[in-house]
Amino acid sequence: MMSRTASNRPNRARRRLAWLPGLFLSIAVAMPAHAWGPLGHRLVARLAEEGLSPATRAEVARLLQGEQEPTLAGIANWADNLRGSDPALGRRSAPWHYVNIAEAGCRYERDAHCPDGACVNEALEAQARILADRTRSDAERLQALKFVVHLAGDAHQPLHAGNRHDRGGNDYQVNYRGKGTNLHSLWDSGLMRTRNLGEDAWLERLRALPAPKVASIGRPPRAGFPVPWVEESCRASVAPGVYPEGHVIDDAYVAAQLPVQETQLRLGAARLVEVLEATLGGKR
Repeated sequence: MMSRTASNRPNRARRRLAWLPGLFLSIAVAMPAHAWGPLGHRLVARLAEEGLSPATRAEVARLLQGEQEPTLAGIANWADNLRGSDPALGRRSAPWHYVNIAEAGCRYERDAHCPDGACVNEALEAQARILADRTRSDAERLQALKFVVHLAGDAHQPLHAGNRHDRGGNDYQVNYRGKGTNLHSLWDSGLMRTRNLGEDAWLERLRALPAPKVASIGRPPRAGFPVPWVEESCRASVAPGVYPEGHVIDDAYVAAQLPVQETQLRLGAARLVEVLEATLGGKR
């Protein structure tokens, strides 16, 4: 006869297993999404690298010597992987990926939105200054380059400059083709996945789009240069239709919003070129 203790073990195991979905859900909710996802960041970096002057490209190559993939695309997602490789830096830099300004009419005010400098536009400007400083060590400038490449992409993901109340769409649940996700994740990578394209095919698609017009405002190394970028991204995040009625994403939504995302990717790449040219000795 099975003992009472032994007979209770399967029930206890089933009860423990029943907790797991809720546990995994809570972990997924707690973890912030990454801007553009790995693919989007690599595309911004690859497009930017194509637009660099020879002098800037040479300095980039010099700083990247020894990297496993010594290209801008190879370091584009480094900042999103810090939680595993450098937890202390990952925690410190976690707020650098976004700024929530939608509730303020997409008008950035440092004292209200980023008094400690820990937000995407302030961090991008600070890291650009380090990258430009030839008195810094190569190691310091390489780390700054990694942040600049990543944060320039983040600044152009609209929901990284959106609402505070729903954490940039992280708390706004949507349904697409019978699957649940959140609006932030949809804009990070979900919209791009609807095209079923690989990285090279996506690069060709973005290359074929009209070159973005980069306004004279917000050009580095002018102080505060990323502020117009995040304000522009914020306005895109609250444009009519971005938050879908009924929380349902249909093909019409994809057709309307994917071109916005593609434009932001192209714009992020063009402005990354400007930052690198201003900081690494190309066009000064």
